Amino acid sequence: MLYIGIDLGTSAVKLLLMDEGGRILNIVSKEYPIYFPQPGWSQQEPEDWYRQTIEGLKELLIGFDKNSVAGISFGGQMHGLVILDENDRVIRPAILWNDGRTYKECEFLNNVIGREKLSEYTANIAFTGFTAPKLLWIRENEPENFARISKIMLPKDYIAYRLTGVHCTDVSDASGMLLFDVKNRRWSKEMCEICGIDESLLAKVYESYETVGCVLPDIAKALGIPETVKVAAGAGDNAAAAVGTGTVGDGMCNISLGTSGTVFISSDKFSVDKFNALHSFAHADGHYHLMGCMLSAASCNKWWMDDIIGTNDYSGQQSEIKNLGRNHVFFLPYLMGERSPHNNPNARGTFMGMTMDTTRADMTQAVLEGVAFALRDSFEVAKELGINIERTKICGGGAKSPLWKKIIANALNIKVDVIESEEGPAMGGAMLAAVACGEYGDVKEAADRIVKVTDTVEPDAELADRYEERYMQFKEIYPACRELFDKIV
Repeated sequence: MLYIGIDLGTSAVKLLLMDEGGRILNIVSKEYPIYFPQPGWSQQEPEDWYRQTIEGLKELLIGFDKNSVAGISFGGQMHGLVILDENDRVIRPAILWNDGRTYKECEFLNNVIGREKLSEYTANIAFTGFTAPKLLWIRENEPENFARISKIMLPKDYIAYRLTGVHCTDVSDASGMLLFDVKNRRWSKEMCEICGIDESLLAKVYESYETVGCVLPDIAKALGIPETVKVAAGAGDNAAAAVGTGTVGDGMCNISLGTSGTVFISSDKFSVDKFNALHSFAHADGHYHLMGCMLSAASCNKWWMDDIIGTNDYSGQQSEIKNLGRNHVFFLPYLMGERSPHNNPNARGTFMGMTMDTTRADMTQAVLEGVAFALRDSFEVAKELGINIERTKICGGGAKSPLWKKIIANALNIKVDVIESEEGPAMGGAMLAAVACGEYGDVKEAADRIVKVTDTVEPDAELADRYEERYMQFKEIYPACRELFDKIV
């Protein structure tokens, strides 16, 4: 049988075709635009997602037995607000996870409602990327649109709805809305009241591996697949990436180096730290996870290469980097503000330390190192919680760079396991579809049987020591700039 994973990313939708043994047969990617109507704002058109998903599915299946397709599932960008009217039509462009417009709403939630109450209701505090603050922003700034809301959805769930006609979400994606009682895996009545919505406006919640429905007849006909194809709820991109990398089971770790960057630590038990420095979410395997998230990771390198240098020769630029751990230039990777651990939408990307002998290679290196150091910030929080991570899996577009993996291994001083497939969320989506169809007994069985480690990047003691010194300097820069960021926003 064949299984399809759909990774609805920020810049493109990636579709993956997998057989029952976990072998990847085909991958297709379709891009769509992202809009920045104001500084710090970020939006997309849901119709663009759907149109490119359908086109991608058609292309993905060319040359394969379409009658063998058994299941479809998802990984998807989290937190985005999609609102539908009574006819299930999109009311306005989706406000994305990396949108920073809800600063005032987060101030209200964290300081008026109170962090302790939010943590009690949802296991988390308010961040500008989360969905609940976006709802409050709509209520305040677009009351006519707020009044028309008939259904509130997340990005990947909108695609699931278009494929099945079912309004659905899953526990992992719902965890990032600040509307979900993570511990009890249900909507929070208190948060619905705070946001002025009825719980009926929210989609039905499923476990990530559960079937929500089958593909609609007209969709099946257009794609040439059976009407019996099951659609599983899927997961938020980080939870799906964790499944795709085998980060399932207590104490396992994965770094996702995509548009955003995450440190994902799976756990059998629910837990939340007293400062809410790490997100406490439900995992796609039926358990829980802790996660630190930075808003700009591989997107920093893409911005630097595409928009500033003006080249697509990423590996060529990285080949000029020779002196790891000795760079005199620092980069704060806060191009869209920052979430973990600073929770500051006003933070901005910053180069520091340039001199007349600074080269382009130095600045390219600083971008790569800045992202690695920012990931370490979340690791430091985990250490304070008594969690000691000695190794991690890695996935995402940035994980294709041998140099970047080496920098991360040494900047964090941990072993970095490279897996056979670095497709992350798309692979996880296909695996969840296979579980939904009974191909595997549960998510852990699928992960154990499919995911294979092919290489390990180990830190070098001398280089790790140099990076330790550099990180100690790096972590002093943000506090020194924090007040300035608030003034220049």
